[in-house]
Formats: sequence, structure tokens, C-alpha cells
Amino acid sequence: MKDIILNSLAKAYSYEDYRTRLQNLLTVGKTSGDEQSADLVHYSELNETRMNRLDKTIKITSETSQALEALNTEYIWLVLSEGWCGDAAQILPIINKMAQISDKVELKIAFRDENPELMNLYLTNGGKAIPKMIILEKNALEVVADWGPRPTDARNLILDYKAKHGVVDETAKTDLQMWYLHDKGVSTQKEIVALLK
Repeated sequence: MKDIILNSLAKAYSYEDYRTRLQNLLTVGKTSGDEQSADLVHYSELNETRMNRLDKTIKITSETSQALEALNTEYIWLVLSEGWCGDAAQILPIINKMAQISDKVELKIAFRDENPELMNLYLTNGGKAIPKMIILEKNALEVVADWGPRPTDARNLILDYKAKHGVVDETAKTDLQMWYLHDKGVSTQKEIVALLK
């Protein structure tokens, strides 16, 4: 497993470089990942706007800041993502702001489809759901925890909708985006901090 992690880290990006790569793909009408379609490019364009807004507006709570400033172990937060993923667009700006608070945290982002071996180690109910965050103790490169693809309440919202309607359609996706808007990143912060204790 350590070899798989090392391989993925070697291909991973900083947050800024990840954003730049997605922007460059969009300028030629593409998105990240193996699958290309007009819909996925459209979602990537929406996510670009969403992430730009969140980079400016997301606030880290004082509780989260205190917990991150008190860390005495160095971590790498390795996140599997793709540009078309709506959950990733909502969550990565939060994770990035959290990582900026502590000099004990290094954020690296790897593209899911470029890292199938790593993704296959962290499936969600057998699926390649993203974003998936793998928290590594930096020196030993040992996995401390993993998290994702979305906070518990957001996951339950989608599971309940699917149980009731049989599908995850545009209405469900809109409901999910509204949940993220009202939550303001607080649930993501709380759940990640809990994994570090």
C-alpha cells in the first residue's frame, strides 16, 4: 500500500496547481478524468465558479483553527478528486483553507482517474466516490484516517432522496448544493478535525 501512496503523491498537485490544471483544461473545452462529455465540461465550468466564490467566502471556525494550530504531528492530506465533481468543488476550498492554518499540514490533490490503484483502496459502498481524503502521518506515510466523499448530513440527504425517489436527479443535486450553501463548511471542518484527535 505504501508504494501506491508514494506513486500517487508523486503525481499529486498543490491546491493552486490543481486549480490551474482544471482551468487550462476548460480553455480547450475539456475536463479532468478519463470520461469527456459536454455535461461533464459544463459541471466543471459551474465548479470553477463555485470554487472561486468559496475561496473568497469560506470561513474557518475558531474551534477548527484552534485544533489545527495545536497539532503536534505532521500530516499529508491526500485528496482524490476530479474537476467535474460537485462535492469536490464544495469541499476542496474548505480543506485548503484548513491546511493553510497549520504548518503541520500539507495538502496534495491527486486525480482519481490517474490513480486507480489508490482509488480502489478507498471505495465507498463499492463505488469510486470523490472527494476522498486520506490523512497520512507525514514521516512514516502511515494512513491515520480517511474521509469522504461528503459530510454525514449531506450523505444522509442523498441516501434519503434516493430511497424515496429511486434516483439521484437534478432536484437531488440542487438540494445538495443548497445544503452546502447553508452549512458553510462547518460539518466538513468538524468531521475532519475529529479524525485528527
